[in-house]
Amino acid sequence: MTTVKSSVESATRAEIAPRTEEVFRRSGALTEGHFQLKSGRHSERYLEKFLVLQDPAATGELVAYWAARYRSDAERLVDVVAGPTTGGIILAFETGRRLGVRGIFAEEVRAADGTFSRVFRRGFRIEPGERVLLVDDILTTGGSLLGILPAVEAAGGEIVGCEVLVDRSGGIAALTSPVTGRRYPLSALWTLELPSFEPGRETCPSCARGVPVHVPGSSGTSAH
Repeated sequence: MTTVKSSVESATRAEIAPRTEEVFRRSGALTEGHFQLKSGRHSERYLEKFLVLQDPAATGELVAYWAARYRSDAERLVDVVAGPTTGGIILAFETGRRLGVRGIFAEEVRAADGTFSRVFRRGFRIEPGERVLLVDDILTTGGSLLGILPAVEAAGGEIVGCEVLVDRSGGIAALTSPVTGRRYPLSALWTLELPSFEPGRETCPSCARGVPVHVPGSSGTSAH
């Protein structure tokens, strides 16, 4: 288990990135192989974030870094923290606990026409004017957080920031709402270069070599 550092609130970004990397590497979260990411793209390395999120001390330490940015003695800067299923549930709860506010999550639902969206269910509500902090684990395409934006906007919430543990997107600096076009700043504790590829022998090196692809979180592999 990871020991929480007492000086997390005063840590600089230059200190935060290597510490975040250290936590992920020590947990064994960075693995090599042939993986299908949630986005559908393939990668030869994968971050299994739940090997970090299973450790309350490690999760608490990492969340404390971004929570410190939204804490003020003069006024409350955040009214509710929201994240996407599944890792975002843990992160939203821990961030909310540290800020003394609610932590809620948005689930993915499928409409009758086959399209997917994220909604707040289970009695979760965002009141008009509430300041909302969005959090998630690994950013690849930004799809999970992008899916939450319309739900927050429709409720009248004001998004004050978007935070992720690891950015492997290649440099997404902001998220643009697919409904309103508004842009929201995005920040990551650690930026990691992990190339990803469209599936297929012409685009993915592992597919071209005939390496079976593993879908993390599933029970098997398949050949491409």
